[in-house]
Amino acid sequence: MTEFKQRRLVLVGLAVAGLATIGWGCRRPAAPESTLQLWTLELAPKFNPYMTSVIEAWETRYPDVPVRWTDLLWGTVERKLLAAVFARTAPDLVNLNPPFAANLASKGGLTDLTPLLPDGASERYLPSVWDAARDPKGGQIAIPWYLTVRLSLVNRDLLRGAGLEQAPQRWEDVPAFARQIRERTGHYGVFVTVVPDDSAELLESMVQMGVTLLDDRQRAAFNTPAGRKAFAFWTNLYREGLLPREVVSQGQRRAVELFQSGELALLASGAKFLGNIQTNAPGVAAVTEPRPPLTGTDGVANVALMTLVVPRQSDNAADAVLFALFLTNGENQARFAREALVLPSSTQALAAVRAELEAERPSDPGAAQIREARLLSAETLERARVLVPATPGVKRLQSIIYTQLQRAMLGQISSDQAVREAEEQWNRYARSRWP
Repeated sequence: MTEFKQRRLVLVGLAVAGLATIGWGCRRPAAPESTLQLWTLELAPKFNPYMTSVIEAWETRYPDVPVRWTDLLWGTVERKLLAAVFARTAPDLVNLNPPFAANLASKGGLTDLTPLLPDGASERYLPSVWDAARDPKGGQIAIPWYLTVRLSLVNRDLLRGAGLEQAPQRWEDVPAFARQIRERTGHYGVFVTVVPDDSAELLESMVQMGVTLLDDRQRAAFNTPAGRKAFAFWTNLYREGLLPREVVSQGQRRAVELFQSGELALLASGAKFLGNIQTNAPGVAAVTEPRPPLTGTDGVANVALMTLVVPRQSDNAADAVLFALFLTNGENQARFAREALVLPSSTQALAAVRAELEAERPSDPGAAQIREARLLSAETLERARVLVPATPGVKRLQSIIYTQLQRAMLGQISSDQAVREAEEQWNRYARSRWP
């Protein structure tokens, strides 16, 4: 018997014992033991060959545990998964981001993977992202999969036109940069949306500015000198005309449009997006340079993480964990990172990807540009972490903060009043959810 099969038998036993002691109510009817249900987010059809080959490799090793793969659109997964949980037909393994995983875990919907993981499993992954997949109350609720790092894509022509040699690397330097770009070129330096259901970049910037969003009791912790300073930072930028007026009404897509039309000096985006710019705006791509992301004084960057979770209703929890470990092993992650132009959470895969990028000799400027951005992204991971805690209700928190910031930016209230209003609204919600 192989070591892998021995481990599977042990974990199956642990899973059965664990499920027997969990009082979580009526479970869905047992799925056929021979089928493992996997849901992912927006990988088809581009990555069909990759996913098919990984599943085939798994089924060669475990012919008695076939995998049925379903790919969903990003905007549908929450609704469909909640519906499946309600109907007690949840899949065995689901690709989610940390905020939704934490929200589902808070409702008792996810399995604590701790007793199902082999010894040393955490050592296979970057420590910061492994910790981001852990819930203080729910345990290890997820296994990290792939990552993206937001870089600063800089238009060199606009910098040159403004008499600037470098783009800012700290948020504290952004106002002077934005002012000089605006005054000398008539264009804008940065675009950070305040649309409540869009990008979390502004919320992440607050953490980088030293703001603690929530305390241990899930109450607001941002009404502090650092929090008031951060609210005033964004309010003043907008009121001075140093942010496009659309930041209060349009999301990150508008930032992309402005950058591709040559009207925005700095776009916060990933290395993968450079390919889109090269296709859609080759003239802008030719003068675009990837630079390190904006951070606070500590230099910590943000990393966006995708994970794999096991719904608590799964009758195949042990096999689901083993398949998740297989899907995220060094070999499979390194291959996916190459094809998807993302970064792996596996330390082994990250080392392999970095070595390949350092040895790569691109044959054209476009490939060289993407290679430079990917290498910079890999280097940035050394000082990156998930900045916004994956706490239940974090999207509600973002909505509350952004809405009050919008009011301050539009001159309806002061930035200090926006802090107080956001604090009151969040704490009212938090008291009802966590008495």
